[in-house]
Amino acid sequence: MTRALIVLDVQESFRQRPLWSVISNPEIARDVDRLVRGARASGDRVVWVLHAEPGTGTPFDPASGHVRLIEPLRPEPGEPVLTKTSHNAFTTTGLQQLLTQCGVTEIVVCGIRTEQCCETTARVGSDLGYQVTFVTEATATNPVAHWEAPAGQTVAELLADPRTLPASAITERTEYALAGRFATIATIAEVLGDTTGATLTGS
Repeated sequence: MTRALIVLDVQESFRQRPLWSVISNPEIARDVDRLVRGARASGDRVVWVLHAEPGTGTPFDPASGHVRLIEPLRPEPGEPVLTKTSHNAFTTTGLQQLLTQCGVTEIVVCGIRTEQCCETTARVGSDLGYQVTFVTEATATNPVAHWEAPAGQTVAELLADPRTLPASAITERTEYALAGRFATIATIAEVLGDTTGATLTGS
């Protein structure tokens, strides 16, 4: 077992925010589930990571009850569930130690959000010496406000602002930044293999 699938922040917290209405991939849980089932079938390690912001009173505060996986995602016995408080999955967890103990040399990254926790984890993982595969198709993000936009914009105001960067542009920039430097960009089918991908798509 030299490969691990890292599932980042595919959690109910995001579905509780207004921005979920403009998320780039509302079926993210379905896409991640395909990767998870493929990883299990291949004997790869599956590691679940959730993001928490204790004491904030937001949907990312564990007290909210929303820091949990989106259905139907569910860890199987023996699959670790880590909780992070930083953007990347390594700094505030024991992820690196876990991967080292399991002999993992390659990680496959998927989850929410494409340019934030997923991209940051890919970059850090690469710097730590892992071979990184980034499955953009199994990530999700939302339009991002210009840094000079007023705080507290509604979704309508965000979309009306011509300075807002659309999710498609964010995803493209992430791929440009990672490819050939920090990660290999791959589709779900490429990670699973054509035969496995076709089987899981129809199930």
